[in-house]
Amino acid sequence: MSIEKEEVVVLPRRKVSCTTSFDNLWFCYSPVHQLQQYYRLGSLDNCSGKWNAMIDCLKLKTKRSHEVQEILETREKEKTHIWSFRTPEEAASHWNDLFGHVNDAE
Repeated sequence: MSIEKEEVVVLPRRKVSCTTSFDNLWFCYSPVHQLQQYYRLGSLDNCSGKWNAMIDCLKLKTKRSHEVQEILETREKEKTHIWSFRTPEEAASHWNDLFGHVNDAE
Protein backbone atom coordinates (compact mmCIF):
# COMPACT_ATOMS: atom_id res chain seq x y z
CA MET A 1 0.00 0.00 0.00
CA SER A 2 1.58 3.25 -1.06
CA ILE A 3 0.70 6.66 0.20
CA GLU A 4 1.03 9.39 -2.35
CA LYS A 5 1.93 12.82 -1.14
CA GLU A 6 1.12 15.93 -3.04
CA GLU A 7 4.01 18.29 -3.37
CA VAL A 8 3.12 21.86 -2.72
CA VAL A 9 5.50 24.34 -4.21
CA VAL A 10 5.81 27.36 -1.99
CA LEU A 11 7.49 30.31 -3.60
CA PRO A 12 9.30 32.66 -1.27
CA ARG A 13 7.60 35.98 -0.66
CA ARG A 14 9.29 38.64 -2.69
CA LYS A 15 9.68 42.20 -1.62
CA VAL A 16 9.36 44.73 -4.37
CA SER A 17 12.34 47.03 -4.55
CA CYS A 18 12.49 49.82 -7.09
CA THR A 19 16.19 50.44 -6.55
CA THR A 20 17.21 48.40 -9.59
CA SER A 21 14.62 50.12 -11.77
CA PHE A 22 15.81 53.52 -10.58
CA ASP A 23 19.46 52.60 -11.16
CA ASN A 24 18.65 51.39 -14.68
CA LEU A 25 16.74 54.58 -15.42
CA TRP A 26 19.57 56.74 -14.04
CA PHE A 27 22.18 54.86 -16.10
CA CYS A 28 20.05 55.16 -19.22
CA TYR A 29 20.60 58.93 -19.25
CA SER A 30 24.35 58.63 -18.72
CA PRO A 31 26.70 59.59 -21.56
CA VAL A 32 28.22 56.09 -21.46
CA HIS A 33 24.91 54.39 -22.22
CA GLN A 34 23.77 56.95 -24.77
CA LEU A 35 27.06 56.82 -26.71
CA GLN A 36 27.00 53.03 -26.57
CA GLN A 37 23.47 53.00 -28.00
CA TYR A 38 24.43 55.51 -30.67
CA TYR A 39 27.45 53.42 -31.65
CA ARG A 40 25.49 50.16 -31.75
CA LEU A 41 22.15 51.30 -33.16
CA GLY A 42 22.80 54.71 -34.67
CA SER A 43 20.29 56.46 -32.43
CA LEU A 44 20.02 57.62 -28.84
CA ASP A 45 17.92 55.74 -26.31
CA ASN A 46 14.77 57.57 -25.20
CA CYS A 47 14.71 55.37 -22.04
CA SER A 48 10.97 54.68 -22.37
CA GLY A 49 11.44 51.04 -21.41
CA LYS A 50 13.25 52.05 -18.24
CA TRP A 51 10.52 54.57 -17.40
CA ASN A 52 7.85 51.91 -17.91
CA ALA A 53 9.71 49.52 -15.60
CA MET A 54 10.05 52.24 -12.95
CA ILE A 55 6.36 53.19 -13.12
CA ASP A 56 5.35 49.51 -13.02
CA CYS A 57 7.49 49.01 -9.93
CA LEU A 58 6.01 52.04 -8.20
CA LYS A 59 2.49 50.80 -9.01
CA LEU A 60 3.34 47.43 -7.45
CA LYS A 61 4.45 49.23 -4.29
CA THR A 62 0.93 50.60 -3.84
CA LYS A 63 -0.77 47.20 -3.93
CA ARG A 64 -1.42 44.79 -1.08
CA SER A 65 1.20 42.10 -0.50
CA HIS A 66 -1.02 39.19 -1.60
CA GLU A 67 -1.88 41.04 -4.82
CA VAL A 68 1.81 41.66 -5.46
CA GLN A 69 2.59 37.98 -4.93
CA GLU A 70 -0.13 36.96 -7.39
CA ILE A 71 1.09 39.43 -10.00
CA LEU A 72 4.71 38.34 -9.64
CA GLU A 73 3.80 34.65 -9.79
CA THR A 74 1.70 35.23 -12.92
CA ARG A 75 4.57 37.10 -14.57
CA GLU A 76 7.00 34.34 -13.65
CA LYS A 77 4.73 31.68 -15.18
CA GLU A 78 4.29 33.71 -18.38
CA LYS A 79 8.02 33.96 -18.98
CA THR A 80 9.35 31.48 -21.47
CA HIS A 81 12.51 29.76 -20.40
CA ILE A 82 15.34 29.73 -22.90
CA TRP A 83 15.76 25.96 -22.74
CA SER A 84 12.12 25.15 -23.39
CA PHE A 85 12.20 26.02 -27.08
CA ARG A 86 13.66 22.69 -28.27
CA THR A 87 13.04 19.12 -27.33
CA PRO A 88 16.16 17.15 -26.35
CA GLU A 89 16.09 15.41 -29.75
CA GLU A 90 15.86 18.73 -31.60
CA ALA A 91 18.65 20.17 -29.48
CA ALA A 92 20.90 17.16 -30.14
CA SER A 93 20.23 17.38 -33.87
CA HIS A 94 20.94 21.12 -33.92
CA TRP A 95 24.13 20.62 -31.90
CA ASN A 96 25.35 17.92 -34.27
CA ASP A 97 24.61 20.12 -37.28
CA LEU A 98 26.65 22.96 -35.81
CA PHE A 99 29.45 21.15 -33.99
CA GLY A 100 29.35 17.52 -35.13
CA HIS A 101 32.41 18.01 -37.31
CA VAL A 102 34.59 18.77 -34.26
CA ASN A 103 34.75 15.12 -33.20
CA ASP A 104 35.29 13.78 -36.73
CA ALA A 105 38.72 12.32 -37.49
CA GLU A 106 40.73 14.45 -39.87
